Amino acid sequence: MEFILTEFLNTDGTKMQDVWTLKYRPDSFDGILGNCQTVETLKSLTASGSLPHLILFGPENSGKMTAALALANRLYGDESELNFTYFNASDFFEQGKNYLVRDPRFYRILGTDDPKKIQKSVINIFKDVINEYAAIAPMNSDYKIICIDSAEALTMEAQQALRRIMEKYSKTCRFILSSKSISKIIPPLRSRGVTLFFSPATPDELVPFMRDIAEKEGFRVNEDVLYEIAYQTNGNVGNSLEILQTALLDAQEIGTELTVSMIQMQLQLEDENGIADLYNAAAHDKNFMTARGKLDTLLIDDGLTGSEILEGFENAIIADEKKSGDEIKTAKRLIQIAECDSRLAQASNERIQLENLIANFDSEN
Repeated sequence: MEFILTEFLNTDGTKMQDVWTLKYRPDSFDGILGNCQTVETLKSLTASGSLPHLILFGPENSGKMTAALALANRLYGDESELNFTYFNASDFFEQGKNYLVRDPRFYRILGTDDPKKIQKSVINIFKDVINEYAAIAPMNSDYKIICIDSAEALTMEAQQALRRIMEKYSKTCRFILSSKSISKIIPPLRSRGVTLFFSPATPDELVPFMRDIAEKEGFRVNEDVLYEIAYQTNGNVGNSLEILQTALLDAQEIGTELTVSMIQMQLQLEDENGIADLYNAAAHDKNFMTARGKLDTLLIDDGLTGSEILEGFENAIIADEKKSGDEIKTAKRLIQIAECDSRLAQASNERIQLENLIANFDSEN
């Protein structure tokens, strides 16, 4: 889910100027929910004076990027922006040149804002960008940090190139790779850094966090509502705050108290409007182009992972069986889901595997 609203109203009529996921994002290690052992390790590494390359992996919104930013703040203080550079690999390799021309940082390298005029391949642009940023000397520090988020989207060639860049600039540059899937990072990269795991927040950690934020914004929320959100999001901190903020806005507009059923209804409608449409296009309409467009929306605009999409497909298959009673067809479809899930665990590009699924998804066989 992504916010398109930039301001909400508090109960006293004042404006909520920021999205809560950004406004209340911790800027230090102490504000990270859970992951105590990982946080202590990061504190020790930053205090050692010799930070290694880092590979942070775990589910979406489990604190990986928050930890990377907190690390930069601890190391560089007010000069953090001068020594910390962030890239998102999925923007490079899934959106490609159309994304690159929109980022002003790349204009000097590309020499144009027209994607049709770019002669270089995306992989070569990636090499040039990382090489150039890694070569820039750190400011008032022994080394700078380049953080690459969604590193699972890096192609094999990109990862091999990154390995050589890491070796070339190891004295003045440290790399932090953040990924939802450690298996998609090649062993030569994993061997060059310290790997740290992040887990989702527990309900007992997440509920007080949400309650404190709601109270700061002038809202009172029943405990059962907060636990329902924590349960529905499986401890995903970012999604929890987004759901809470939008649900409170909806409740405020109709002048009622936020309830558990309202949360359940909101999540049900979101699921129906996204994955269910993709499933219908692939299974019933058998329209690959429509299905691919909906897949792009889920992956890029909504930020869903391949596993989340497959989980939604499974739910849609089971719902179909209740209508048709065709157990054989259901079994065959579930086998397709299982096979795709297995391939996702080994693949470096989720889109390719998911497109293969929707292209071959047959409601008859």
